[in-house]
Amino acid sequence: MGFIVLMQAILSGLAAGSIYALVALSFSITFTTSRTLNFSQGELVSAGAFLYVGSLFYLASKGQAMFPDISPRGWTELLALVIALAVMGVVGAVLYFAGIRPFVGSAGLSWVISTIGFGIVLQSIGLAVLGAGVVKVPSPVGDALIGLWGVSVRPQELLMIAVAFTVMVGMHWLTRHTMVGKVMRAVAFNGKTSSLMGINVSRVTIGAFAASSMLAALSGILIAPIATASIFLGLGFGLKGFSASIVGGLTNPRGCVIAGLALGILESVVNLWQAQWKDVVIFGLVILVLAVKPGGLFGTDATEKA
Repeated sequence: MGFIVLMQAILSGLAAGSIYALVALSFSITFTTSRTLNFSQGELVSAGAFLYVGSLFYLASKGQAMFPDISPRGWTELLALVIALAVMGVVGAVLYFAGIRPFVGSAGLSWVISTIGFGIVLQSIGLAVLGAGVVKVPSPVGDALIGLWGVSVRPQELLMIAVAFTVMVGMHWLTRHTMVGKVMRAVAFNGKTSSLMGINVSRVTIGAFAASSMLAALSGILIAPIATASIFLGLGFGLKGFSASIVGGLTNPRGCVIAGLALGILESVVNLWQAQWKDVVIFGLVILVLAVKPGGLFGTDATEKA
C-alpha cells in the first residue's frame, strides 16, 4: 500500500468521518437533555438534503427569471441552506411534541417506537412526493480536483471537513462559554433540579431537538453533492453516526466527535484492504465497545441507566 494511496484513504475517511461526527453529535444533544434517542435521525439527514436541493433549484430558477444578468450562484445556495435548516429545526420541534413529549414519565421505551414511526412517516411522504430516484446535487465549491500533498481531493470533501470542524468548535464554545450552554448542561446534569431552580426544561429540550434536527440536515446537505440525494441517503449515515455516538459515549459530545472521525478513517482504510469487510469491522467494534464499556470509550455509565 503506497503512501499516496493511504493518504487518499485517510482524507476521504476524514471527510466521511466528519459527517458521522455531526450525526453522532446530534444524537448526543438529545440524549444528554432528555435521555432519549431519535431513531428517525437518518430520515432527517435525507429530508435536509432534499429540502436544500429543492430550495436551491426553486431559488435559482426564480432568480434567473427576475435577474437574468446576475448569476444566481452563491446567494441562492446560502439562502437555500438557511431555508432548509430553519424548516428542519421546526421538524425537530414537531418530532419532540409528537414522538417524545407524550411519553415523558411513562414506563418502557415507547419513544423508541414513536421516533421510528416518525421516521417511517417522513420516508413515506418523501417516497409519495419525490419517488425513490436519486438527484444530483451541485457542489457550491465546484468539482475540479485539488492537489494536496500529492493527493487529489474533491473540494466538497474539504468543505465537509471545514464546516464540520467549525460546527463542532462552535458547539463546544456555545456549551462552555454562554448562558444557553450553561442552561443546557444544567438540564443534562439534573432536569428536576434545574426545573426547581426556574429553568424551563421543556423549552431547553425543544431547542435541543431542533438543534439536533438541524445538525442531521446539515450532514445531509454536505454529503449530498458526493453521495447524491435520495430518500434512503440518510440510512447508512444515520446508522454510522449512531455507532460513533455509542463508541464515543452518548454523554460526551467531544467523544462522539472523536469516534465519528476515527470510524470514518478506519472504514476508509479497511476499504483499501477488503471493501466487503468494512461494515463488519465497524459494527464489530461497536459490539466490542458495548461489551467492554457500555457507556462508550469517553462516556459515563449514564447510558446504562437510561
